[in-house]
Amino acid sequence: MTVLARELRKWDVLALVINSVIGAGIFGLPSAVFALVGGYSVLAYIVSAIATFLIILCFVEVGSRFSASGGPYLYARAAFGPLIAFEVGWLLWLSRCTAFAALCNLLIGYLDYFVPGIGGGIWRAMTSVIVTTALVIVNVAGVRSTARVTNALTIAKLVPLLVVAAAGLLLMGPHRDALGALPAHASFSQAALLLVFVYMGFEAAAVPAGEIRDPARHLAFGLVVGFTLVVILYIALQWVCIALVPDLARSQRPLADAAVATFGAHGASLVALGALLSIAGTLNSITFATPRLLFAMSEQHQLPAVFARTHPRYRTPTVSTLVTAAVALTLTLLSTFLSALTISTVTRLIAYAVTCAALPALRRRTHTAAPVRVPAGSSIAALALVLTVWLLSGSSWPEIRLVLVTVVIGVVIYVPCTSASAVAPEVVCAPADTTSWKG
Repeated sequence: MTVLARELRKWDVLALVINSVIGAGIFGLPSAVFALVGGYSVLAYIVSAIATFLIILCFVEVGSRFSASGGPYLYARAAFGPLIAFEVGWLLWLSRCTAFAALCNLLIGYLDYFVPGIGGGIWRAMTSVIVTTALVIVNVAGVRSTARVTNALTIAKLVPLLVVAAAGLLLMGPHRDALGALPAHASFSQAALLLVFVYMGFEAAAVPAGEIRDPARHLAFGLVVGFTLVVILYIALQWVCIALVPDLARSQRPLADAAVATFGAHGASLVALGALLSIAGTLNSITFATPRLLFAMSEQHQLPAVFARTHPRYRTPTVSTLVTAAVALTLTLLSTFLSALTISTVTRLIAYAVTCAALPALRRRTHTAAPVRVPAGSSIAALALVLTVWLLSGSSWPEIRLVLVTVVIGVVIYVPCTSASAVAPEVVCAPADTTSWKG
């Protein structure tokens, strides 16, 4: 079995979580949520965060059992067998490739703010190639290289957002802070549902467990602390937008409008720069984590062995990274921001549901306790599973149909790849020392 370099430290995992969750949604979301529930949008952020945190707790316990790369793919294999695992890995990999395409197109759109004309024609294609190539070079050149870039982009993306939040909170007036009438139940549920989608992405930190120095504890730390910091920042930004943007429900660029109210004309440039850095950080996280799915599937003999090949010096999954980048770049050139997002959300929810169901399944099937054991884990998993099924029930028929087609394609790929190898290796689990996690 190929051994990856365990060079990701605790703070690197934290940065990976923050980079994976904070993307572009926060730059437009405050107005959409406010239009639904007004001043109660802050409460909607909290309710959605609590619901998402239930899913994260499932990842904390289940993820602590595994010391190899693969994340939800490995969890599904250990709990439900190779076919379900292959479908989870295949769907997650494809969804993250489409997410890359969507965000890369959005990145170019923000670059056009600073370099007019770069977002169209041959310049768009050239920029897509340059961005993708740069990310591949960083991620092939070693885990420490990737971690340094991730950490730098995390700080860079947080600074503009923290500046807007901090300055806005100082300028807030009490007269703009009234909650108003209670929103309708349907509106509040819709707002909460919308916000759950914005909290997604944390699963990327679980995929490269084979490169985390102490995966059981560092993953738990990164998921819990990273998500908590994101929630606090989101709430602060929503609060600032409510206070400083006069017609927030109709604002097309709520954070930019809040920044203009705080810093004048230069505020819009600050937010545009923040968006660029935020999207770049998320793209780097996708480029790092996504190839590890192909690597893990190859290690488990469900894809050709070539996908498990690593760089002789840097010990990074070179072939998987190049293939993932090539597919993501192709999708970028052939799609737009919205069209590339069609499958991403639904497939992530499927991976979340499988991971939540894996928690009680692994408790029943294994003789040793998880290194990190969540109190009332089975009850939390049940609630989280109900949540993910409810979210999936809100998907449109075109989205479901596309996912079903993708599942069928996955089966077509699975049969010849699996039949080529009669024996699959055991899933690598973390050491059995048990630590109870208390939130």
